[in-house]
Amino acid sequence: MIKVQNVDKSFDGFKALHNLNLNIRKGSIYGLVGKNGAGKTTVIKHVTGVLRQDAGSITIDGEPVYENLAIKRRMGYIPDDLYFFASYNLKESARFYKSIYPNWNEERYHHMVKQFQLDEKRKLSKFSKGMQKQAAFVLTMSSMPDYLILDEPIDGLDPIIRKLVWKYIVEDVAEREMTVLVSSHNLREMEGICDSIGILSEGKMMIERDLDELKTDIHKIQVAFREPKEDAYAGLNVLHKESRGTVDLLIIRNRRELVDKVISQGNPVVFDMLPLSLEEIFIYELGGGDSEIKGIIF
Repeated sequence: MIKVQNVDKSFDGFKALHNLNLNIRKGSIYGLVGKNGAGKTTVIKHVTGVLRQDAGSITIDGEPVYENLAIKRRMGYIPDDLYFFASYNLKESARFYKSIYPNWNEERYHHMVKQFQLDEKRKLSKFSKGMQKQAAFVLTMSSMPDYLILDEPIDGLDPIIRKLVWKYIVEDVAEREMTVLVSSHNLREMEGICDSIGILSEGKMMIERDLDELKTDIHKIQVAFREPKEDAYAGLNVLHKESRGTVDLLIIRNRRELVDKVISQGNPVVFDMLPLSLEEIFIYELGGGDSEIKGIIF
């Protein structure tokens, strides 16, 4: 389990993380989402032990991460900005990985190189950005990590390669109970792959929930009554409302049963209730007061 508790971090007086809490269960895929500058990469650099927090604690399996070599040997990390030794080809990089990761799987490595159609003898610095990302993934997954940390892992990859990347990740989660933390702007893909979601804004955790639970607590509602009713939504947590003629369009955060009970009492002539997608939830939660952004929901 990865546990981040009450973490603060400042850079030259700028508060990057504020009392941050994050909990990732073993054998699950956790998606970290947020606008640019929200602090996602800063969180990841703390979880991987690259940065040290000013306050709070970050542990994996109950052990502090920072300067913990034993934990780092069980961790795979693919940053958004990749780094390779300038003169190394893929084969030489694999030899280096093998020397530092005790669970290195040579058979998997050769199989993945063939699947991704990478040239072992070509210098990695000569690879395209997409090919470099594939090479990083091959090397990381061949080290058989117990914890996989990914920062924009599929950015720049074509749909076929993205599908292959997720296939390896999902299989290792299912078969080895690998634990995954992934940051990405591709919310549609995250929605199809993640068990839990954390929405980050300005260094603060706004929402952290299982994805299924998150989607059952917030709804897109379309309602129309024969006669206008001022108290039609009394007792409900209405996050957003707009009217189009006699039809009200709302975002409501409550359990489905309560929403159904309250609105049905008014005998509506139209009542449609649909769960929001992760992308729509993200837009609403982080869109602020911009009506144009919120209008995208509908």
